[in-house]
Amino acid sequence: MNGYFQLVAGKNGTAIKVFRGTNGDPDATAREITEYLHVNGLDFNPTALDNAIRKGDGEPVDIIATALEKPIPESFDIDMSLDQMEVTVRFYPPSENGPEIDSEKVISTLNQKKIVFGIDEQAINSYFNDRKYCTNYVVAKGIPTREGQDAKITFSFDTNLRIHPETREDGSVDYYNLNLINHCKKGDVLATLTPADMGEGGCNVLGAKTRPKNVKSMSLKGGKNVTMSEDKLTLTADVDGHVSLQEGKVVVSNVLSLKEVDLSTGNIVYDGSVEIAGSVASGFKVEAGGNIQVKGNIEGAHLKAAADVIIERGVNGMGEGVIEAGGNIVTKFIENAKVYAVGSVVAGSIINSHVESGTEITVNGKRGNIVGGHVVAAEKITAKALSNDMGTNTIIEVGADPQLKAKIRDTMKFITDSTKQLQQIRPTLDAFVKKVKSGVKLTKEQMEYARKLSDINSNLTKSLDEQTEALTTMQDQLSQTMDASVAVEGICHSGATIVIGDVSMVVKNDIKFSRFVRKDGEVKIAPLS
Repeated sequence: MNGYFQLVAGKNGTAIKVFRGTNGDPDATAREITEYLHVNGLDFNPTALDNAIRKGDGEPVDIIATALEKPIPESFDIDMSLDQMEVTVRFYPPSENGPEIDSEKVISTLNQKKIVFGIDEQAINSYFNDRKYCTNYVVAKGIPTREGQDAKITFSFDTNLRIHPETREDGSVDYYNLNLINHCKKGDVLATLTPADMGEGGCNVLGAKTRPKNVKSMSLKGGKNVTMSEDKLTLTADVDGHVSLQEGKVVVSNVLSLKEVDLSTGNIVYDGSVEIAGSVASGFKVEAGGNIQVKGNIEGAHLKAAADVIIERGVNGMGEGVIEAGGNIVTKFIENAKVYAVGSVVAGSIINSHVESGTEITVNGKRGNIVGGHVVAAEKITAKALSNDMGTNTIIEVGADPQLKAKIRDTMKFITDSTKQLQQIRPTLDAFVKKVKSGVKLTKEQMEYARKLSDINSNLTKSLDEQTEALTTMQDQLSQTMDASVAVEGICHSGATIVIGDVSMVVKNDIKFSRFVRKDGEVKIAPLS
């Protein structure tokens, strides 16, 4: 048992008996004994006390010159943990012939300290059944909060919107083995949901309830050719095909295989995926509910896919071609075309084109150059060269989702148009109000017109307030561009314009092996890392 001490009558006053701990249990410390004596208002001889502690044999050692005025009763200290989840009681023996306490005294003291939950009367009684002094007894425990976990969806296919083709030993880029097409068989499990664990609330020893932190719930969303299990935890393929994630939904698309798209086929609109062994002729349109994969070239055609677009040779839009993808776009080159991807864009070169990506653009072919046009990515653009030695006007922009910028433009136009409309109707509406206040009786037609203007005014004002608030939110998002960057692994020629968020820089001199970042409200040049 732990070492302990007791005050007794000595030869020349009050003495103390100190007992060492047994079986390796701790001894009573000088600090603990000193605090006990101070609490009871007793002056003592420190040297004599140190002597008694060193001896520790239970023999009385006088430490106080006078006898106690009255015996000191049995006592205890209560200690509560910082998190208020545990309470310990440490008991001290009465002085010689001092009165003892009972369990009711302990419980009443706990209640006085507002410790009301999780009291362990059995632990308290264990002390009174076998008194062990200077020993901590855990007499109350709270119920700790059990934190939950966010829901999790596990997909059995690649949902990555960033594509990084491998570079061959000769420096060329392998655009053919990208494994972007996720094949699946009927009955394959495509996604599983681990539901959110909400956790469990607790209660501290003071009776205060504690709650777990909020967790994120999720749900599976299945689209075409996908079945959800009754427990809503599994999505399974209904048919063989290509599986992709489209706007948060798991979709399996059938595959339409064609040799070419030209006069022999006409325009193609298909709700599954489309594979074209040859090329797509100028002026034709291919629209797919899944992926589009073209082995040949694209000229002045329009391709639109809900998922990925893969063009193994390249795109020469001839000023008319448009490529749109709900996922990624991968092609050998892009020339004179408009290209829009929700995910990433990977190409060997981009010439005189307008290209937008919701994530990043990588131009890593043998030349890896971006010359002319306007190239925009939300997060990052990487290329070997920007512009050319002729100073071709080339705008490189990062730091905001192009769709966000389009929404900002549309919202600003709506605010401008709505404000003009309000300015036009309010004078007339105010005039009607003044007439009514002055006692003029309006005709039925005037009343109907006034009501109509009032409704328009109310609806426009409400919409204007909502759109103004939305514009502020979007502009805040646009300003958060600290991590966006443009990396040039070769040379950035003079004349290129670098835009990051709402700040820009025109490159004055050729710069090699550099990275453009936003810092201190400006576009600055940093080392290529």
